[in-house]
Amino acid sequence: MGLLLKHWPRIAVTLLPLVFTLLHSVGVLRLGVLDRLDNIIYDTRLRGTMPKTLDERIVIVDIDEKSLAEVGRWPWGRNRLAELTDELFGRQKIALLGFDVVFAEADESSGLKRLNELAQKELRDQPGFVEKLRQMQASLDYDAMFAKALEKRPVVMGYYLTSDRDGRTSGVLPAPVMTRDALQGRPITFTTWNGFGSNIPSLAAAAPMAGHFNPIAEGDGVVRSLPLIAEYKGQYYESLSLAMFRMLAGSPTVSPGFPKERFISRSYQGLVGIQLKLGNKMLEIPVDERVSTLVPFRGFGGPNGGSFRYVSAADLLSKAIPAGQLKDKIVLVGTTAPGLQDLRVTPVSEIYPGVEAHANVISGLLDGKVLVKPDYAIGYEVLMLTLAGLILAFALPIVSATRAVILSVVVIAALAALNFWLYLGYGLVLPLAGALVMAITAFALNMSYGYFVESRSKRELANLFGTYVPPELVDEMVKDPDSYSMAATNRQMTVMFCDMRGFTKMSETMEPIQLQALLTGVFSRLTGIIRANRGTIDKYMGDCVMAFWGAPVETNEHAHLAVKSAMEMASEVRAINEDHRARGMPEIGIGIGVNTGNMCVGDMGSNIRKSYTVIGDAVNLGSRLEGLSKIYGVDIVVSESARKLAPDFGWQELDRVRVKGKDQAVAIFWPVAPANRIGADTESELKTWATFLRAYRAQDWDQCDVLMLNLLRMNAKKYLYHLYSDRVASMRLLPFDLEWDGATNFETK
Repeated sequence: MGLLLKHWPRIAVTLLPLVFTLLHSVGVLRLGVLDRLDNIIYDTRLRGTMPKTLDERIVIVDIDEKSLAEVGRWPWGRNRLAELTDELFGRQKIALLGFDVVFAEADESSGLKRLNELAQKELRDQPGFVEKLRQMQASLDYDAMFAKALEKRPVVMGYYLTSDRDGRTSGVLPAPVMTRDALQGRPITFTTWNGFGSNIPSLAAAAPMAGHFNPIAEGDGVVRSLPLIAEYKGQYYESLSLAMFRMLAGSPTVSPGFPKERFISRSYQGLVGIQLKLGNKMLEIPVDERVSTLVPFRGFGGPNGGSFRYVSAADLLSKAIPAGQLKDKIVLVGTTAPGLQDLRVTPVSEIYPGVEAHANVISGLLDGKVLVKPDYAIGYEVLMLTLAGLILAFALPIVSATRAVILSVVVIAALAALNFWLYLGYGLVLPLAGALVMAITAFALNMSYGYFVESRSKRELANLFGTYVPPELVDEMVKDPDSYSMAATNRQMTVMFCDMRGFTKMSETMEPIQLQALLTGVFSRLTGIIRANRGTIDKYMGDCVMAFWGAPVETNEHAHLAVKSAMEMASEVRAINEDHRARGMPEIGIGIGVNTGNMCVGDMGSNIRKSYTVIGDAVNLGSRLEGLSKIYGVDIVVSESARKLAPDFGWQELDRVRVKGKDQAVAIFWPVAPANRIGADTESELKTWATFLRAYRAQDWDQCDVLMLNLLRMNAKKYLYHLYSDRVASMRLLPFDLEWDGATNFETK
């Protein structure tokens, strides 16, 4: 126990991947990279274990390029489809026919509709025309011909469900296979649609059994599963593959299969299967949480894929296929022609015929080999993650590096072997990516912690931060070195930009050595103030110094300390100027901008040079505020966000400004003095100024003039008042603007 306590930080680090992967597995924090990795593992395993053998029971009648060239472009006249149906059931004697196409509109290709219009209008008085048309009616009604070919034959029609048509429908849906009452009030998650495109009434009446042929494309656009049952307006409809399988089995009734009571799936509210009653037996087809089944792909798809026999529809129509060659076969009519847009992206091929996906499901149902994500998949993943994670977390910190490698390899191999055994032996598709990533990451973090963290000394921390932060902060940091790093992080902080005014002019009249000495002396005194107030020096930029508060040591007083530093720096510059005047040296000015906000702080830069710095929109605003100090004739400009966190000072609002790069106007302030040092005269002046600003923003220029006279009497030398006096005079000439928000726009930096 003592050994484990000694290594508790290392154990905690090793447990981090376990925590994140557990949150992922239970759905609290879904990690897209793990979902993608699980898909990659599934796809790779599927391709590697496909039987790649021909299922001779199922034949696909292909409306291929050859058929379109010989018969004509799609859609064909229903008379041709009637011929195809008669050929399949008559000469070929197939057992079952399914259509992976929909006939949602009446066939008018024979011209019968127009002939009937002529008989009723232009040619109604033409001798013999109406009689002749009556005699030809049967041969020209292609829909009736096709319906007659379908009648009393084992045919399953196809249709599609959709949510892309704003709830519009066409054709006639078949009878649902389940109602909501059968679900016993359980909140089952079905694939739900609000519209459909089905077959015209005459065809639906001739072949009443039908199934939808919708696939499910996952987030990466790959079709891995088909919904066996989907929901439309509270009714539940079967897929084409399930409907064909049921017809083969004698059309048994369908009922939901609920999860059995077991520990790891007790709270599961979905269905675990679709139950078909076959005489005295109950066949259960396993489904996932969406009442879907994974497609058990047999091969790479297409006429040359070797999974199913493909027969060109043109060859059947021309009777090029010998009679009886398709006897007792299950036939699916579909297309591989690219122009008919029934090609899908699947785990086994990027160009895969949609009709073959249904053939694979039928084949799997016939063999009883259906891949499934079981209801206890989450429980299984949580169990595997917990066992493997705890073993690694408590064993890795106390064993040697060599044994740690061996242990990690054994754990990873055991996780993969168990997962593959359940897949190959029982068709269970269980998550694996989370466990693998957890084990690999736990090993990597454990080794990294041992190599980098436990060997780090307090002196290295002091060397790392010593040039940035005051020595007293370094002393605090070395007491708990593990709490500090250069890693980037986001937090609320306060940043300061301080610029020396008149530096350019001085550089023109002073020798470089003198200028260097002057700059060094000023910056040394200003830097001392920053460090005395626990600030971190970011960088020196010519005649500007940048600093921030709140990192690496966090403090709730970052805004207060920054404002205090700014006021002390302004006072220090006044003292420097007194000395310069006495020595005949040029005076200097100062402009300071202070802003508080969320910033990213950390070690940033290039591989050649880095620095511990802050970046972000709040930093940019701080730089802009420094530039505004000259415009408003003050030495310090503070944002409203910083002012709110520094209530110990008296404030004078300068303006509401919209700086370059920001659409939102921000209020800016000048710190007058510590709140306990503001006299009655100053307080009265500030109240009058606040009243003036309200009148100014209300565009009440007469009241502004009166208030400005009072302000100038109180403080005639204040540049801010003269600035606003000129503004009022200019704006009085403009019409009243309802859309003006009182803010001043600055388009330059």
